[in-house]
Amino acid sequence: WQTISGEHGLDGSGHYNGSSDLQLERMNVYFNEANGDKYVPRAVLVDLEP
Repeated sequence: WQTISGEHGLDGSGHYNGSSDLQLERMNVYFNEANGDKYVPRAVLVDLEP
């Protein structure tokens, strides 16, 4: 999530700090918008390979 968050301009607490409209354009693919302009992941990705 660190990589995806960074690509969309989100800090560690889920607040948008980016400067581009392109970052917000497809934010809903990976994140849901919570109250107070905070974004939370829509899913948990797990790699089951050892």
